[in-house]
Amino acid sequence: MYQTILVGTDGSDTAGAAVRCAIELASKFGARLHIVSAYEAVSDIRLRDPSVQVPADLQWIVNPRADVLAMLERAAADARAARVQAVETFARQGDAADAILDVAEEQRSDLIVLGCRERHGLSILLHRTEDSVLHGAPCDVLAVRVL
Repeated sequence: MYQTILVGTDGSDTAGAAVRCAIELASKFGARLHIVSAYEAVSDIRLRDPSVQVPADLQWIVNPRADVLAMLERAAADARAARVQAVETFARQGDAADAILDVAEEQRSDLIVLGCRERHGLSILLHRTEDSVLHGAPCDVLAVRVL
């Protein structure tokens, strides 16, 4: 059914649920798995500024590229351990939704898997990244709901 599955991750618990789901699907369908994460370059001086307090759901923005690459490699290792034959990772500088959509188009993904946390009891209200991917996706999107 699906030959190329893409999953976006930022290392959060919500994204972890999406990665696990994408790995299971890729394993069942014998699909290629693409794991994508985005990062922003932030200067060390800015990060040391005591006035900078980054909310937990935006921590992915301040991760240096090396941390993102290590996170992606851990996810890829989990996929390989689950016998997913073809796994590729993509670390993109910039907006998370743009990174996911760009890789989905470039790699001709059949399915995008995203974690979707229910917020304040209203699951219909999506996070900006989830909403952007859902409306801009060139393929099916599976939202893995995490309560």
